[in-house]
Amino acid sequence: MGERYVLDSHAMMALLENEKGSQLVADLITSDDTEIHMSVVNLGEVYYIVMREYGEESAVELEEKVLQTGKIKIADAPWERVKAAARLKTMGGLSFADCFGAALARELEATLVTGDPEFEKLERTARFRVLWLA
Repeated sequence: MGERYVLDSHAMMALLENEKGSQLVADLITSDDTEIHMSVVNLGEVYYIVMREYGEESAVELEEKVLQTGKIKIADAPWERVKAAARLKTMGGLSFADCFGAALARELEATLVTGDPEFEKLERTARFRVLWLA
């Protein structure tokens, strides 16, 4: 297996709404040389956004597509990861949900995929790699 990546909510929404960086996210997911992860908390955030903007049926479709592909490994939020996210939250600048993606990326020594500029400060101070969608 090649490079390991963690998708945050921003990356998944870019893909779903065909925004800037969507092709990069699609390429990462479809590549045989990548391992793709996403925190269950970030998936929950995307589920909420899709439900709010497009309705519950669309959110359920999203869930089914993500889970059926098998390519995106959904990581639970055990207590140790919750504490790691909380530590990152104390550094400021990110929502608590975003901290779960960052904590997962650090834990897996993976590259976080995002276009969210709020990660700039954390990228420097928390020492993890970011693949920017901009």
